[in-house]
Amino acid sequence: MTELEIPDSETLEDVNDIDIEAFPRFAFAERHREPPQVDDVTAATREAVGDIPAFDELSAGSEVAITAGSRGIHDMPELVEAAVAELQDRGFDPFVFPAMGSHGGATPEGQRGVLEEYGITEKRLGCEIRDSMAVESVAEDAVGRPVPVSTVALDADAVLVANRVKLHTDFRNEVESGLTKMTVVGLGKQRGAEEMHNAAIDRGLDTVIQERADLIFEHVPVVGGIALVENAWDRAAHIEGVAVEDIPDREPELLERSRRLFPGLPVDRLDVLIVDEIGKDVSGTGMDTNVIGRYNFLDEEEPEKPDVRRIYLRGITPASHGNGIGMGLADFVHEDVIASVNLADTYLNTVTSGEPSRAFMPIISPSDRTAMLLAYSMTGVRDPAALRVGYIRNTLEPDELYVSEPVARELAERDAVDVGGYRNLAFDDDGDFAFGFDD
Repeated sequence: MTELEIPDSETLEDVNDIDIEAFPRFAFAERHREPPQVDDVTAATREAVGDIPAFDELSAGSEVAITAGSRGIHDMPELVEAAVAELQDRGFDPFVFPAMGSHGGATPEGQRGVLEEYGITEKRLGCEIRDSMAVESVAEDAVGRPVPVSTVALDADAVLVANRVKLHTDFRNEVESGLTKMTVVGLGKQRGAEEMHNAAIDRGLDTVIQERADLIFEHVPVVGGIALVENAWDRAAHIEGVAVEDIPDREPELLERSRRLFPGLPVDRLDVLIVDEIGKDVSGTGMDTNVIGRYNFLDEEEPEKPDVRRIYLRGITPASHGNGIGMGLADFVHEDVIASVNLADTYLNTVTSGEPSRAFMPIISPSDRTAMLLAYSMTGVRDPAALRVGYIRNTLEPDELYVSEPVARELAERDAVDVGGYRNLAFDDDGDFAFGFDD
């Protein structure tokens, strides 16, 4: 195959006559919050397990399967560990299984490896991790599509679904990302995720997720779930045990609670948003679509806010192992992104999730300096000094960011935001930013 040749900076920067010195100065800004937070995750989780009535009726020695997903949820390892300990203390035989669709390359060893990176190991949990990708169809949906479920879950006496409840990155509905979606995608493994997303292209995510969850609840021994709602600092704000029969009514209420705590950008309008890194440990879509204001998903309306005209992406997190899903949400990428992409993992994840545009290759820039000049030409802004630019590490951490002077002046008027001193837009010898989040 012919090697991809990326144009050099001199060639690309000749697209306009703007001098980089005409760009605005930048300042570091930090928004301050005082969100609610769970003081003791272990104690709250043990209590949540006790709030699920089915465990009072389950026979001693029963095997209980607990889901563990692939998101970088800060308190999830402690939550899963506490759930295992509580179930063991009650005389049951719990085990954990990876519940993450196609992530980890859709292989048992890959998915076990994802959990290990988050600190979810057999040694820590004191129980077995069963990582089989095998599934069986337990039912058919309204149009005859199969509903696959992990044989590991089917063989258990009870299944406990553990997940974070939050805004989904593809659609808006009363139930989005949480216990219901984990039931369908997590228990469904790669085949279940692919079937669900394929069905959603035909009938809509809001329809097929709930329909499939109801069928799984009917045919699989799911007894309930542990729902975690995070605050803006990615820490548990609320942990709750929900009986399986209460999930359809309770999850919308938990989602609304999560919506109120959601950590979006502190600014609603940007000409250019620079994102230092995307990754599966950041979001299922690489970068959270609710933060950047882009869904790029079939038949779904785009959010009104934030209004971000152009997005420039600089890298992929090490934990993603080259899974570049989400790069297609950007308009420009640094050449380092393309050099680190594992196309096999990216394409498998993209096909399973059902939206190919998120794996599209944006305009590739050899440097940050070049990317800024290219982006300026596609914003419609006449005076480069007026550019509204924000620069975040990733979409999990939007409260700390560098902003251009027009944005900095706006944020400085807010009580909950601190804005530092100005610095000129500077670059190193390679044309990359001479400042960043590790300074």
